[in-house]
Amino acid sequence: MIAGSGDLSMMVRRCLPTFRPFRIFVVGIGFFSLCFLMTSLGGQFSARRPGDSPFTVRAEVLGGQESRGVLRKISDMLEVIMKRMDTLSKLGNTTTDAHRLDELSSALDRIQPIGLVERIQAIAQNMSDMAVRVEQLLQRSMAGNRGRDGPFGQCEIPKDPRYPDCPSKMDWMRARWTSDPCYAFYGVDGSDCSFLIYLSEVEWFCPPLAWRNQTATPTFQPPPKKQAGFQSDVGTLLEQVGTGKESLSFMRRRIRRLAAQWASAARRLDDKLRGRWREQKRILIHVGFLTEESGDVFSPKVLKGGPLGEMVQWADILTALHVLGHHLKISVSLKELHGFLGVPPGRGSCPLTGPLPFDLIYTDYHGLQQMKQHMGLSLRKHKCHIRVIDTFGTEPAYNHEEYATLHGYRTNWGYWNLHGQQYMTMFPHTPDNSFMGFVAEELNETEQLNIQRSKVNNMAVVYGKEASMWKLQGKEKFLAVLHRYMDIHGTVYYETQRPPEVPAFIKNHGLLPQQELQQLLRKAKLFIGFGFPYEGPAPLEAIANGCIFLQPRFDPPHSSLNHEFFRGKPTSRKVSSQHPYAEQYIGRPHVVTIDFNNSEEFDATIRDIMRTKVEPFLPYEYTCEGMLERVHAYIQNQDFCSPEAPFPPVNSSQAWLASPPSPFTFLPDSRILTWASNASSFPSWPPLSALRLLASLEGQSCVEACQSAGLICEPALYRFINIKEAFSALDFQCEGVEAEVNHLFPAFSAEHAECGLQREPLLFSCAGSGTKYQRLCPCRDYRDGQVALCRDCL
Repeated sequence: MIAGSGDLSMMVRRCLPTFRPFRIFVVGIGFFSLCFLMTSLGGQFSARRPGDSPFTVRAEVLGGQESRGVLRKISDMLEVIMKRMDTLSKLGNTTTDAHRLDELSSALDRIQPIGLVERIQAIAQNMSDMAVRVEQLLQRSMAGNRGRDGPFGQCEIPKDPRYPDCPSKMDWMRARWTSDPCYAFYGVDGSDCSFLIYLSEVEWFCPPLAWRNQTATPTFQPPPKKQAGFQSDVGTLLEQVGTGKESLSFMRRRIRRLAAQWASAARRLDDKLRGRWREQKRILIHVGFLTEESGDVFSPKVLKGGPLGEMVQWADILTALHVLGHHLKISVSLKELHGFLGVPPGRGSCPLTGPLPFDLIYTDYHGLQQMKQHMGLSLRKHKCHIRVIDTFGTEPAYNHEEYATLHGYRTNWGYWNLHGQQYMTMFPHTPDNSFMGFVAEELNETEQLNIQRSKVNNMAVVYGKEASMWKLQGKEKFLAVLHRYMDIHGTVYYETQRPPEVPAFIKNHGLLPQQELQQLLRKAKLFIGFGFPYEGPAPLEAIANGCIFLQPRFDPPHSSLNHEFFRGKPTSRKVSSQHPYAEQYIGRPHVVTIDFNNSEEFDATIRDIMRTKVEPFLPYEYTCEGMLERVHAYIQNQDFCSPEAPFPPVNSSQAWLASPPSPFTFLPDSRILTWASNASSFPSWPPLSALRLLASLEGQSCVEACQSAGLICEPALYRFINIKEAFSALDFQCEGVEAEVNHLFPAFSAEHAECGLQREPLLFSCAGSGTKYQRLCPCRDYRDGQVALCRDCL
């Protein structure tokens, strides 16, 4: 008995190694078959459309005949395996003397009770049942999808003259649809049917397909309009701004510090509007320059003397929009941008997954580039909702892509084909753009009196926090003159050693927190700039704290033609001083602009400043109330999405009663033309009552022409003067009137007695001049202390 048991044990040990390769082979084939089946079906599931059921099998990915063939092959393979195993078992009962067959038979007999063969048989039966079920499912799916696949499963490219790009887009999709996963997300699977569905329903290059169920496509219903109410609590805004970057911490501190002034300003504006209904807008703010993807060079420099102007402006924009009562979403990363916009997964080649969930989008040039990369064609569709915060401005000649490319205005920052007033600047230096601005801290009467009492008459503070700003050649000469009369203080950042660029007689305080800097400015008599940085907020803050701002005059003016800093910026503006706004709109006694290279003039100016007494001054447009007023007017009145009514009207001669028919008349006791009160009025903002029509001199821009008359050039009114009657009203004798694409038009050429009208509305431009042209200029009046708005604009 023991010997028999030992023989049995030995046989099992010999049988198991002999059977192992075959066992592994059988199990492997079964596992491979299951994986192959699930992969095939999984591919179908992954290619389904967003609206499909999770259990919908896509016939386009795996055709019915192909699916049935695969399943039959799997079933046949398992049946062959079972037949071979049965044959091997039968061989064991024959009279063969092959020892290996005996071992295998014995092993199979011993293993069969464990259930291996029964399990393999069960797998084969299940696979066979699954094949029947999948075949039934495919038949139902194909029957239900015949409407989608087109008649007889054929999808021909429609020939429709209204969609000329459809054939070329189909060719592109055939060659490149796998280049971005977003196409598969929208149901593209490589078939012509899926291409046509995508190009007609997701994009708009092909016509709607007659055999598609168009009623199944959901129609977007915009949310009901809500009234905006002023809100003074900034707590929710601070939570939205978030933390994690020093730049965001700086913005949070600023929002919190000025909260009381914003609340007071909101109450005053509410009283001024007298409860007028204001629509609440859904607004996305994407601060592109603070995203990691753009490099974010600003955040690491916040505590090292880096530029803060952009963060000052963004903090104030956020606060203004919040206080005005709008619904905000704030993004400082691509991940947040994707989530807020509904960007499909992939590389940005496809449109958004649904309608734009915002009325307005505030961003910068970095953010605009990011949206182009990730919104696909949706950017073109929704760009009218975008507002670009643009420090130095973008002129129309640089903004129009084709025109800029053909005429040498192409730069790294322009060419977006936006409406000029969708760009929003820090100062009102480019009337073709909208003036957004920022705010400076306001002082109450008690604070102003205390400042006047505590002023140190012989104390100066230098404008420049970075040591690089002190590398100006020749600074020692005028600083030596200034040092004879005043103690000079600096706020230059350093870590361990005093910057060598700062002369020894300068008392350097290092980089100061905002409140300590304010205290320093409240004592100082003079705030002096070296010429850089350009157009920052610091001079206005110094003037608001009772300082006189002394700055250098640039001769010749700095521009993209002669100065590296402006090269590549989308503007031809000529900057005559470090801070042109302060020079032009504030001026003496608060702002003094001189030639620093003239030692005698510099010496006389310092002595004159020491004798001059000034009070703290802040332009109204840089107060919280002024900024709220401006932002409110833009949001409620600027609309770049709705098509404008055609102008001039078809029967314009009947609408204009003058003889000869003209909508223009002279203002009383003036040679400036305005819109006649008896002429038909047209919807416009600013209103036509603000229009003042005049002609520039040859070689003069409309910016300069309007300023010389004490007015502001208003590009929104250009379309009303782009008519031949405007030339007649200005006594220009036109031998011919032609419409051209030229950013100087409408204009009159005296050399050829030709009148040129503008053919491209995006090129209506206040900027720009030509020595051969007198330009027609649409000027307007403006509110006291608020150049962005006309008198009737609020």
